[in-house]
Amino acid sequence: MSQNDLLTPWREVMVEMVRGDQPDLSMRQWALLLTVYLTPGPHTVRRLSEDLEVPKPAISRALDALSIHGLVKRERHDADRRVVLVRKTADGSEFLDRFAEAVDASERSADLGYY
Repeated sequence: MSQNDLLTPWREVMVEMVRGDQPDLSMRQWALLLTVYLTPGPHTVRRLSEDLEVPKPAISRALDALSIHGLVKRERHDADRRVVLVRKTADGSEFLDRFAEAVDASERSADLGYY
């Protein structure tokens, strides 16, 4: 499979997301968002930093942006107030549902030879 065959469907998804009224996320923010939603929790800033091999300040900045868009929320752990938990939100779930639908549609189009 050629590079064009592999990347064109993803380009289509990215273009659709950019054209829509969707948050414009960086790769780091995408990686963080998908990690929170697709891997078992609980998710903490420390654990996300370790999982992604990215410094904690970079995780915090990415979480700031994701929180502004309502895609995740941060809460203090009840037992240890020093621990920050990262939680999913309804808006974040809807955002990823729309993204997954766009990926599915793009892949179906690619399978049919439409791009």
